[in-house]
This record gives sequence, structure tokens and C-alpha cells, in this order.
Amino acid sequence: MLALALSLAGPAIAQEATADPAARPNLVIFLADDLSYADVPIGGDANARTPALQRLASEGVSFDRAFVASPACAPSRAALLTGLMPARNGAEGNHDRTNAAIRKLPSYLQEQGYEVVAFGKVAHYQHTGTYGFDYYANDTFHDHKGIPAAAEWLKARKDKRPLALFVGTNWPHVPWPRTTEGYDPAAMKLPPKTIDTPITRDARARFYAAVSRMDQDLAATMDAVDAVLGKDTFVLYSTDHGTQWPFGKWNLYDTGTRVPMIVRWGGHVKPGTRTDAMVSWVDILPTLVQVAGGKAPAGIDGISFAGALGMGQGPVGRKEIFTTHNNDVRVNVYPMRSIRTDRWKYIENLHPDWTYTTHIDLKVQRTDSGAYFPSWREAADKDPAAKAVVDSYYRRPAEELYDLHADPDEKLNLATDPRYAKQLSALRNRLAAWRRAQHDEGVVPVQPRLERGPMEGEGE
Repeated sequence: MLALALSLAGPAIAQEATADPAARPNLVIFLADDLSYADVPIGGDANARTPALQRLASEGVSFDRAFVASPACAPSRAALLTGLMPARNGAEGNHDRTNAAIRKLPSYLQEQGYEVVAFGKVAHYQHTGTYGFDYYANDTFHDHKGIPAAAEWLKARKDKRPLALFVGTNWPHVPWPRTTEGYDPAAMKLPPKTIDTPITRDARARFYAAVSRMDQDLAATMDAVDAVLGKDTFVLYSTDHGTQWPFGKWNLYDTGTRVPMIVRWGGHVKPGTRTDAMVSWVDILPTLVQVAGGKAPAGIDGISFAGALGMGQGPVGRKEIFTTHNNDVRVNVYPMRSIRTDRWKYIENLHPDWTYTTHIDLKVQRTDSGAYFPSWREAADKDPAAKAVVDSYYRRPAEELYDLHADPDEKLNLATDPRYAKQLSALRNRLAAWRRAQHDEGVVPVQPRLERGPMEGEGE
């Protein structure tokens, strides 16, 4: 694997810079933290108030089927910044760092003549310095100074090079605001596979308050971008994975891996449009390189979707999406792999004998978002429907198969239904072949958890 990684850093993939600097658009990449496609209005959630995000969508093209490589912060962001899936870039678990020998996105853009800077959470916390940005700041946990700092820096900038500005908000990552900030817990519609308890509704309302704070960060950033760089700037908005909610973050269901993504590019992208092209976060690197005037690098996993932006006759999307998850140090230790097509989702749980646990249900890790989870377990003691939800959270079968056209919420596992044996076998084989090509051995270098997390008042 190291030899493969080293080969990707060599000069064979170096590209010539565009001759005319004026032809290279300024680039702004705005990243939110822990937000599913299904949890914002453009994805169908009427609860959240996101006027800035909706305004951006009205000015650009919305990708309705954008996916991350992994539903955890470090591997997801590493995939974006390398164009490589986790097994190839080295960041398979959360908090893992990429292989130092691998070429990173800033290097490609710098070769095209760009100044490349980052404010806020762009890479994982305190990993930003390893990616080769010309300048970076405010990359610690919930450092909300990054948003105004980016605006101030932009307004004071004198450099004449084209700019690639990465801005990362820490919202709506936990801890959420302590109050609901105008959201009514009783009035909202809860997402599928949620157990309806009063504390759950309160938590959900505070989550939406965090989403609105993200939207305010987006508004402040876009105000500065439009004032300084102009509305012809190439702007890409997305989020690093799904919401920290049961069956969201740390899962390979669409609620964990499907994210909002919008591109605004005045004069190139038709405002207020949508596309169902399937794209992955690994595709962002080659797309940005192509938009910047270079050629999409060879030898990476990413495939440029510049064709979906009206550039040339290239591909506009993928026929299949692969996603992976391993662990978050000693939490969320549950390796799984997935392949998704237009209609089908196949998930391989590598250790179905292990118990699926996350920060949400473990008492020692219950920071805010999991404060409601004991109420789910208490409801499960009395209600069979609640018990089915809790059991499906903790215990996963070796294989899961979902018909996304008939069952978009991924509730009915068809893996043991003989009517779908052909689809199951084809996807199983395709995923296995992909893993071999990735040199993905599925090794998790930490001990698993075999029991459910303790309830409040129980011993550790």
C-alpha cells in the first residue's frame, strides 16, 4: 500500500498551469460539519430554517445525490483533500492522518497558480497543517472565530493570484445550543427510525438551532465573498457526512453518507437547477483542478464532475458509490463497507458478532446528542416498535440489501429474501472486487465493544 501511495506523489501527475491567470476563477469551498442531505430543506426537511443555503441553491445547481467517502470527520475530509478513498490515503479511522507521501489538493491548485488558504474546520481538527495550505487558522474544536477571521482576511487581501479559499464551520456538530432558539419541539416532524420522547424532541430542536447557526456562518461568508470576489466566483457548499443522530453519522445508510452539495458559478451554472448525478467527495479534487484550468489527475479514485457543470463532454456522474467506515479510536468500532447504485444499497458488516455502539449510546461518551438515548431504551422495554428500532441500532446482520426506489429510508432488509438473490450476489461480488483493488483488508487496530453501553446510573 505504501508503494502505491508513494507512486501517487510523483511528477507523472503534475499538470501545466493555465497561461492566462484571468481565466482561472476564484474558488470558495464552504464545508459544514455533521449534516445529512435529509436534514435540510433542499433535501426535504421542512423543520430547518436555512435562508442562506436556500438562496445559494437558487443561484446555482444542487446535487441531490452527493455522497461522502466515509461517515466520520477525518476520513471524509481526507478523501476530499486527496481524491483517494480511506484505504488508499491512510485515514481509515476517525482521527487518523493521511499518508504524508500522498499529494494533496492544495498542491494541485498551487501548481495552477493559486493561493490556497483555509479557515475553520476544513481538515480534521489540527490536521490542517499537514495538507500544505499557504495559510490556515482556527482549526481547533468549535473555534467559531474562523468565520469572521476568513471575512476579515479576505477583505484585507492584496495578493493578485487567483484564490482558493476553504472555509469550515463547526456547526451543526455537537454540542448543540443549550436552547431551541425559536424552534418548537412539539411542532416538528421527526425523522424515520426515531423514537418519539420529550427529550428527543428537545434535542432535535436544539440540533435545528445548530443548523441555523451554520446557515448564519454561510451567510456571513457569502456576503464577504460577493463583496470582494464577486458573484462569478466558483462556490461549492457541502457537508462532511450525516447528522450525529442514530442511523446517521458513523453509518453507511444514506442518512450517514448522503450530503447536500451546491455549486454556484455565475456565467457557467444555470441558477436554480438540480441534478441527480451521483458524485462522491473524492470527485471534488479533480473537479476543482479542472475548473482551475488543469487536467484531472490520473491514478486517483476521484472522477471529475465538471461535465455536470457544463465543462466539455466529460462524465456527469457515477453509476456506483462506495463508502467505508472503521472506527473512531475506541468508539464507533464497527467496520462496514457499502456499494450504492441508482436503485440498490448493499452493506457488508465485517463483524456482525460485534455490538454497534457510538458516542450517542455510550454513557462515558454521551456529549449532548446522546442525552436522549436512555429514553429510547426505556421506551423499548415497553413498546415493541421502539424495541425494534433500538435492536436494529445495536445489532446488524452480516449483509444488508435495500431497494432504494421502494424503501428510501432503508427499513426493510432484503438480504435474506430469495427473490433478490441475484441482486445480492452481484453487489457482493462488485464490492469484493473493489475492496481488492483498494487493498482494503478491513483491519481495525483496536478492540471492539461486545456489549451495549450502560444506562444512566449503571456502572461503566
